[in-house]
Amino acid sequence: MSTARDILVREAVGLLEQLIRTPSLSRQENLTADILQEHLTARGLEVCRSGNNVWVRHDVHPDAPCILLNSHHDTVRPSSSWTRDPFSPTYQGDVLYGLGSNDAGASVVSLMAAFLLLREIPDRTYNLIYAATAEEEVTGLEGIYAILPCLGRIDLAIVGEPTGMQMAIAEKGLMVLDATTRGKTGHAARNEGINALYLALDDIAWFRSFRFSRNSELLGEVKMTVSMIQAGQQHNIIPDVCTYVVDIRTNEHYTNEQVLEEIRQHLQHSEVVPRSTNLNSSGIDIQHPFVQRGLSMGIPCYGSPTTSDQVRMGAFPSLKMGPGRSERSHSADEYILISEISEGINQYVRMLSDFKFNS
Repeated sequence: MSTARDILVREAVGLLEQLIRTPSLSRQENLTADILQEHLTARGLEVCRSGNNVWVRHDVHPDAPCILLNSHHDTVRPSSSWTRDPFSPTYQGDVLYGLGSNDAGASVVSLMAAFLLLREIPDRTYNLIYAATAEEEVTGLEGIYAILPCLGRIDLAIVGEPTGMQMAIAEKGLMVLDATTRGKTGHAARNEGINALYLALDDIAWFRSFRFSRNSELLGEVKMTVSMIQAGQQHNIIPDVCTYVVDIRTNEHYTNEQVLEEIRQHLQHSEVVPRSTNLNSSGIDIQHPFVQRGLSMGIPCYGSPTTSDQVRMGAFPSLKMGPGRSERSHSADEYILISEISEGINQYVRMLSDFKFNS
C-alpha cells in the first residue's frame, strides 16, 4: 500500500519530467515558473511569484525562527555533445536523463516534496519557506537576490544543489576581473611600438604563480585562473590594447575586496575592474545545531569549490545539500537516479522533522 511519502516521490518525479520537457535557460525560465506555480496552486497553497521566482511559506508562529528551502529551476544551454534530446526525459532503469535533471531539478522537486511533508507536522517549531528561483546559472540579480527582501527573517537556508546529500557547509566566493593592458601600436616588421600582449603576459604569469598565504581547511587556497584573452586585429600590427578575464574563487579567510587590493599591489601593467565584489565566501559554523544533527546521523560535511545561490546568503547561516552529483552538472547526457530523489526527500524530512534551533 502506497504511503503519502511514496505518492509524493512519484509526483516529484513526474514534475521533474515536466521541467525537463520545458526549456528554462537562464533569464528564460517563465514557462517552468508557470509549471511550478500551477503545481503548488493545485494543492491549495497560497503561491507568491515575482518574475520567474515562485515561493510558498507555512508559518507556525510569527516569532518562530524560519528555514528557507531554496533551489533553482534555470539551466545552462545544452552542449553539442549530447547524444540524447536534452529536453526529452528518458529512462534507463533507475536513471532519468535530461537537461537540468541533476542541476538542479532533482533538488527543486525534492525540496518541494519535503516542504509538503513538513508542513503537516503539528509540533514543528519553525516557520518554513520553499522557493524555486531563477538566474542561478548566470549569478543574476533577478533570482534569489531579488526576492530575499520579500521573504523576511531567515535563520537558516538549505540550498538545493547536487552534493550527494552531503552537507556543503562552506562555499567559495566568486570575483571576476576584467583586465586591460595598454601599449603603443607599431609595424610588426620594425622594432617599434609597445606590445600590449607582452605586457599582459607579465601579469598573467603573476596570476599563475602567486599564492595567497591563508589557506582553508574546508575550501583550500584562493584560486585565480585567467580564462579569456583578446589582443590584436591584424598579423602585422603591434597590438596596443590587450584585455583578459580572471576568474577568482575566494575562501573564507579573505573578502573579495581584500583579494582585489592585494592583486592591484602586485600587477605591473594591468588595470583591473571587478564585475562585482559582493559574492564572498559563505557558509555555516560546524557547531550549528543543524550541522551537528547531520553529523550525528552520519552525514559527512565538506567545503564546496563551486558557487551557487548560497553566495547571496551571507546575512544568515546556510548550507548546500541536494540529490545528485556535482560532476554531472553542465555535462552532456546529464542524469539523476530516481532512487537519489527518494533518498533526498527522506533525508530532508529526517533532518528537519523534529529539528529545534536550541537543540
